[in-house]
Amino acid sequence: MPILSSGADAASRVAYRLLTQRLPGVSAVNESVDVVSSAIVDQPQLRAAQIVEGTALRATKVPNVSRGMASGFAAFLDGSQKVRIIAQREGIPLVFGITAAAVRSRANRRLTTWGHQKPAVQHRFYLPLRLLPPLSEIVGAQVNENAPWPVVDTSAPESKDDQVNPHPTALIERAVRAVDRDREALEDKLAEAWCTRAEDPIFIDGGISRSDKVATSACAIGVVKSHRTLYVEGNALRTVLNLAKGERSSVFRVSPRLRNSVLSWYLRLRDTTGHDALWGLVRIEMSECGNPGDRADEISGWVLAETSPLALPDGRWDKMSYGIRDCEEFLRAIS
Repeated sequence: MPILSSGADAASRVAYRLLTQRLPGVSAVNESVDVVSSAIVDQPQLRAAQIVEGTALRATKVPNVSRGMASGFAAFLDGSQKVRIIAQREGIPLVFGITAAAVRSRANRRLTTWGHQKPAVQHRFYLPLRLLPPLSEIVGAQVNENAPWPVVDTSAPESKDDQVNPHPTALIERAVRAVDRDREALEDKLAEAWCTRAEDPIFIDGGISRSDKVATSACAIGVVKSHRTLYVEGNALRTVLNLAKGERSSVFRVSPRLRNSVLSWYLRLRDTTGHDALWGLVRIEMSECGNPGDRADEISGWVLAETSPLALPDGRWDKMSYGIRDCEEFLRAIS
């Protein structure tokens, strides 16, 4: 698992001092190291999906695509996370995590923080409590919502037959999964607040299937940039990988296990000449509707409109909208 050496920020220094006061035998780890959480991913896989537009998946040119086309998105939502190994005790990594999420709304071409729900920032310890001496004063912070350093027990079972592997890398991976869940919860809370108000369409970085309220809202549009799972097989896979700029696939239904069903399709944002087959490819999610093809054309046009201006200098600019880059820059500043 990749880790990056890093000078400790102010929050990490405070977290380390608190640990040394409550847990004997703690030692620093190169001041702190950042865990590249995206390194913990599922294996690449293909998965069949139910076609709901026509009888077979095909490529469709998005109509009325032109330079300067308008977008219907009123806001952008994204989350961020930092996972830092701030110390170790007898080989056990002690992790400190910062999660955040924000909605940036657009008015007169300017992006500002949404006024109805403040951005959320959380600081937490992620510790395998079963493998550590008692930390009563820190653990007690879990029942106090105003406590600055609550603790998440990463040794708690994740499933019925889950056994904690004391290997340091396995413990770090458990901490990263816990941080992922906390970031997703912050994102879902903001998305639900937006959908509850029945606001105009919002561009959400990632899928929308975790929350019932978001997955069934017509104003929530998820844009997925990573493709560890491709919801196509056989000829459909070739169709998706050969989409040209401005083309989308037929609409299909995604029904993840333990999540909500949503409608989805692939869209090519940029010319692949000189690039790999996933360059500029996104997968869009929306709620169920009665006219999926027409709705997919409309939303695809909005997403294509968001490709300008470029989200440079971010290395993911081929798939990222400028509005999401703005969210990330804002979150970096507040967390």
